[in-house]
Amino acid sequence: MTRALFISAPASGQGKTLVTAALAWHHRQQGRRVRIFKTGPDFLDPMILSSASAHPVGNLDLFMGGEEECRQQVTTAALDADLILVEGVMGLFDGTPSSADLAALLGLPVLVVMDASAMAQTFGALALGLKNYDARLDFAGVLANRVGSPRHARLLASSLPASLTWWGSITRDPALTLPERHLGLVQAAELPDLEERLTHAALALPEALRCFDQLPSLTFPNPAPSAPPERFLDGLRIAIARDHAFSFLYPANLSLLRTLGAQLTFFSPLRGELLPSCDALWLPGGYPELHLKSLAAHSHCMATIRQHHEAGRPILAECGGMTYLAQRLISKEGDRADLVGLIPGEATVQPRLAALGLQSLHTPQGELRGHTFHYSRLETTLPPTTHAQNAQNEEGEAVYCIDGLTATYLHSYFPSNPRAVAQFFLGNTR
Repeated sequence: MTRALFISAPASGQGKTLVTAALAWHHRQQGRRVRIFKTGPDFLDPMILSSASAHPVGNLDLFMGGEEECRQQVTTAALDADLILVEGVMGLFDGTPSSADLAALLGLPVLVVMDASAMAQTFGALALGLKNYDARLDFAGVLANRVGSPRHARLLASSLPASLTWWGSITRDPALTLPERHLGLVQAAELPDLEERLTHAALALPEALRCFDQLPSLTFPNPAPSAPPERFLDGLRIAIARDHAFSFLYPANLSLLRTLGAQLTFFSPLRGELLPSCDALWLPGGYPELHLKSLAAHSHCMATIRQHHEAGRPILAECGGMTYLAQRLISKEGDRADLVGLIPGEATVQPRLAALGLQSLHTPQGELRGHTFHYSRLETTLPPTTHAQNAQNEEGEAVYCIDGLTATYLHSYFPSNPRAVAQFFLGNTR
């Protein structure tokens, strides 16, 4: 028997991640086993949530993973969890499929977090509209964030009809926020005071904690047995860049590579670590544009990557990993650095978002799904080998393939097509 809750909101920026992390932190401090999932393609929120729960955070996405994979992740987590929390994405009904679709599929009660800083009794009208919009949902209640005073909180609570449960309020307080930059929240590893922030946030939730304790326990079915995928990568050594500059890694992607038989090693280009001995290299996305000086200073690390490519060994470079391979990367402030240089041309970080959305790539091994989210633009003379497609079947991100290198802005969700993923790392070696 496990308690579970789906935390959503009417829009982005309402405080979902803070509330989810605070609930997780509190229950973890009480000795409970907490498992958290994030709805949709996201790397940054899960870093915060993983720190709060002391456990990797999986992504649940009905497009990238599909219904069965979402169910399987949650039912597997329920085998040893006292508490399961799922944080939604954007607003409750935004997107196709939406957070509401996922909550309905999983049968989880929904708590809505609302930024009440600029409203009073209209709070109740909006909350009631969200509750009544979709009859499939089990609506647990509503929590007010960024409340100005006790009187403000009383006004908000009094605006709710009897059918809506008041989960309390969080006062407007800079200490009860999580800092942001382009792409989203600042990475958890860059917040030395994260534990203090989570402790402070948990102490702000006495009413919510009482409401949570009144939720009924849920019984989840046993995970459906499934045959493991073939070990396409048995014994293959894959080196993966992982540090503050290259950190956009789905736990499910790493797990799948191991399931396929790969041996994973990690290294840090940011610290100047040389590429370890390997058969294939994965450069994931992240924030290389924030670390231009340090990355450019480690010429020996970049030389080992060029040597790997010259030897014909496979490389997968996603988003920030691709911009690191360009001849030059230019930050939003105009700082520039000459980098690895395997891709002719330069990438420039724009002041506005360049691309966002779910996309899929058609490969000889079938459809591989993922998403794109970036502020930079790559200008290169290298012709695209193919393009991904968005949900409207329009042309999406370019994919560049050259001598074993596959480079694209697309972040692939590996479980959507293990065979296609394996081919990235095998190249022509098998």
